[in-house]
This record gives sequence, C-alpha cells and structure tokens, in this order.
Amino acid sequence: MSLKSERRGIHVDQSELLCKKGCGYYGNPAWQGFCSKCWREEYHKARQKQIQEDWELAERLQREEEEAYASSQSTQGAQSLTFSKFEEKKTNEKTRKVTTVKKFFTASSRAGAKKALAGKLKEIQEAKAPSPAIHRQASIETDRVSKEFIEFIRTYQKPGQDIYKQCKLFLDTMSHKRDLSIEEQSECAQDFYQNVADRLQTRWKVPPEKVEKAMDEVEKYIMTRQYKYVFCPETTDDEKKDLAVQKRIRALHWVTPQMLCVPVSEEIPEVSDMVVKAITDIIEMDSKRVPRDKLACITKCSKHIFNAIKITKNEPASADDFLPTLIYIVLKGNPPRLQSNIQYITRFCNPSRLMTGEDGYYFTNLCCAVAFIEKLDAQSLNLSQEDFDRFMTGQTSPKKQESDSFSPDVCLGVKQMCKSLDLLSQLNERQERIVSEAKKLEKDLIDWTDGITKEVEDIVEKYPLEIKPKSQALAAIDSENVENDKLPPPLQPQVYAG
Repeated sequence: MSLKSERRGIHVDQSELLCKKGCGYYGNPAWQGFCSKCWREEYHKARQKQIQEDWELAERLQREEEEAYASSQSTQGAQSLTFSKFEEKKTNEKTRKVTTVKKFFTASSRAGAKKALAGKLKEIQEAKAPSPAIHRQASIETDRVSKEFIEFIRTYQKPGQDIYKQCKLFLDTMSHKRDLSIEEQSECAQDFYQNVADRLQTRWKVPPEKVEKAMDEVEKYIMTRQYKYVFCPETTDDEKKDLAVQKRIRALHWVTPQMLCVPVSEEIPEVSDMVVKAITDIIEMDSKRVPRDKLACITKCSKHIFNAIKITKNEPASADDFLPTLIYIVLKGNPPRLQSNIQYITRFCNPSRLMTGEDGYYFTNLCCAVAFIEKLDAQSLNLSQEDFDRFMTGQTSPKKQESDSFSPDVCLGVKQMCKSLDLLSQLNERQERIVSEAKKLEKDLIDWTDGITKEVEDIVEKYPLEIKPKSQALAAIDSENVENDKLPPPLQPQVYAG
C-alpha cells in the first residue's frame, strides 16, 4: 500500500510519527495519529459505544421526565424550574448529543468526551421538570427523523458527512436568530438549500437525481426541527388571516356545484368517494410538519379531483374543469389554518420542488382557489346582488334539486330527503313572508293610532271646550208656590149658552 493511497491524497512529511496502534503505517494528525485502517476501527468502536450510551441517556431522561410529571400532579408548584427554562435546557441537551458523525471527526480526546458526558448528566439531573405529552410526542418524532436522516446520509459516505455538518451548522445558526423576522429566516433557509445543492453538484459531483433525493431529506430533517419556531409565528398575522378565511368559507356554505360550474356528479357513488378522499387529503395537510409532505397532501387531493372529473365526464379532465372543482373542495372541506400552511410552504419549501413539477402546479392552483374565495361576489356566481346578499346573511338558501330531475339510480331515501328539504325551504320562506307582513301591519296600526291622536289634539287645541257654571232650576208653574202668592188665580172654565 503506497503512502499516497494510504493518505487519500494528503501528503505527509516522512518524519511523521507512525500509527499509535503500532501497525507500521504512518499516522495522520487529522485522524488523531492513527492510520486510516486503525482509525476506522477505532471510529467504529467509539461510535457503537457512544450510540449505546446515548440510548441509555435517552431512556433515563424519559423515565425521569415521567416520574417528575407524575409527582407534579399531586404536589402543584413544587417544581424548581419553569417550563420555559426546562424546554431551553432540553433543547440545549439535544443539540449537544454525540450520536452524530461530527462528534467522531473532531479532534477531541476521550477525557474531553467523558467531561462533556458528565456535564450532560448534571444538566439532566437539574432539569427534573414536567413535560406535557404533546412536547414529548414532538420530541419523539424529532428523534425519529434525526435517526432516519443519519441512516440516509450513510449511503452518501463523504458527501453525506459534509451534508450533516452543514445541517448542524445551519441549525446552530438559526437557534441564535430567533429574533429575526420570518421573511429573513425564510431567506436563510432558501440560501442554505441552494448552497447544499451547489456543494453536492460542484464539489462532490453527485448525480442530479441523488441531489434531489438528498435535498428532500435535508428539508425533512431541518424543517422537522424548526417547525414549532417558524410555523404560524406570533410575529406575523398568519393566525388572523386563518380566522378570516375560515369565517369567509363558513359564510359561503350555500354555494352549490352548479353555481361554480363544477363538472362533478356526487350522485355517482365512486365520484362521491373521490370527493370525500380529496377533502380528507386537504384537511390532513395541517397535520404534516415538512413542506414536502404538505405538498404531497395537495397533490393527492388534486389527483382525486381529476379522477372524479374523469369518471363523471367519461373523458380526461382539463385545467378549466380542475380549478372550479378545487374551489368547491376547499369550500366544502374548510381546511384548518389554510393561510398558515400556504405561507409555511412558500417560505420554507425547497424552491426546486415548489417552482417545478406537478407539486408546484397543484400548489399554485390552491393559491388561486383561496384568492378566488376571498374575492368571490355575486357576479362570480352569476347571481343578482340581492340574492347574493340574502344567501350570505342566511335569510334564504338556494333551491334544492327537484325530485323529478333525479336519475333512476338514486335511492328513494335521497329523493324523500330532498323533498323534505324543499318543503322546509318553502315553509321557511312562507314564515318569513308572514312575519314581514305582520311587522308591516303592526307598523301601520301604530302609525294610524298616532295620526288619530294628533288630529284630536289639534281639534281640541283649535276649539277649546268651555264649561259654563250650572244655572238655577226653574220652578213648575202648577206647583204649589207659597212665595209667589201674588200670582193671579187660575182661569175657570166658562160655559156659554147657545
């Protein structure tokens, strides 16, 4: 074995010390004085030992967390550390884990490693604070993704080691940039993606298909660890936009496929199943943590839409058919945190995936669908402004499909349900009309009463009523009057002889 091949291109002075293990080959200072063969053996042993120690530490940490959390339920307020401090310590502990390849490539002695391990154990003993189940679950998922990423980069050998070093450096840098705006953090992530891709292509001459696969794994590893810091941050108005979009979609619950010219017939059982799957996929997007996985949910939803259109029309779907159907699916599903997910994908997705391919195409259509919903008006649905306002306020709803227009394959229950809904709609309209007329009659009666009262008051004011004093009663002529004895005597009848 030649010196050059043994050194892998690193030229060494002949006066260098031999390998520490005494195998007769020259040692390399970069390999702590070992030759390549002996260093690989030592590296393998140290790596296996360190992995075993880390697993033991992880299990011990989990047990201590569970014990502390259980004890805190009976003795509230006995914790010596706040939750935020515990999370900070836990994060610092994880970033210093030595289960990475970077640990074995640094020139550190065994004494230094033991010292670091002792410091780690001390921090673990100090951080005996409870951890909620949701954070423990997130930690488990993060550890799983980290393990999968390390297993993946093994297949890339030297380029994989370089990828891991760059990722660790980026995560350490981002941990000190929490105070930056979300746009600045997005720029840092996009620059990092571009730099890693360029290094793989130019320095390591990795084929394009392997570069794309590596970038997908890098994005998964990076964004899983950064998710809770960069998704819907408090410094943005993403949450406010989410609530506005959800409120808007709820107000548009009355929109029918016919209004949007959706070429999908949900009366066909297979098409109805496709619609349900599409709605499920678009809702599931919020549960993913990686931008690529969120895009995959959008892509699956879109493919179900294309299949539903194809079955309904019995021919391949076109782009003009796809967008209205996607709008209808979004209105019917009302996905949670829709704007936050769109912004998260835009800011932190790998640009090569977002700007090209079917994922990028479907994502662009989803953005267009949301923009259409936000600006939807009466003209967009071919409705009058009066009908649109009545539908939006809930005063009435569009007429349901008449039972006579159903296809023969529709079951009797669906027909009866539509008849009942139509009857209820008619009764609702009749009740609203009666209430309106009753209110009008009540107003007319009140106005009539007020008018009569005013007229009476005007007449009384114009012709005031004068009440004269009561006069003395006259005495009857034929009555016995002792006071007027001077009256002449009554006339006596006279008889005349004829």
